[in-house]
Amino acid sequence: MASLGSYTLSIPYFIIIFSILLIPFSRGVILEEMSDILAINLRSQKMSHLHFYFHDILSGKNPSAIKIISPGGEGIYGFGKTFIFDDALTIGPNASTEVIGRAQGIYAFASQSELALLMTLTFEFTQGKYNGSSISILGRNPFMRDVREMPIVGGAGLFRFARGYALAHTLWFDIKSGDATVEYNVFVQHY
Repeated sequence: MASLGSYTLSIPYFIIIFSILLIPFSRGVILEEMSDILAINLRSQKMSHLHFYFHDILSGKNPSAIKIISPGGEGIYGFGKTFIFDDALTIGPNASTEVIGRAQGIYAFASQSELALLMTLTFEFTQGKYNGSSISILGRNPFMRDVREMPIVGGAGLFRFARGYALAHTLWFDIKSGDATVEYNVFVQHY
């Protein structure tokens, strides 16, 4: 709490009063930022459950993931191998079902003792209620395990200030090509 003489104000109100005093100097920039902060503080936090499928294709003429770093040989597995991807997100497990967005990012084999990826990715939604919004994930994915949990580290649009977790479950995996279909259950808190 900030104390102003005999008045006690909470921090958001103190910031608003302080920003009003700066309006002639800031040309409204601070006021706009403060109104965004106040609007977020007044909205209630929501928990959303999103369910979709991720199609990672390394084979064929039009792959959605490509190897960009390949220490120690040509295979697709091995410590340090790194891929960049732009995968379709669909409402069903079949790649021909409706596309609701894209998963874009980088994954790398980051373990010397098991098949585990370090994943940095963004789920960008292009259809429906969350069109134009995104969720960002950064975490470890030991993809041979049945279910993996990765943290949500942020978001944009309707997912601004997002936090939560994503559960990944591999439905189909071709060990020779690396192609996979992964089911995602995402639990995200947002305003």
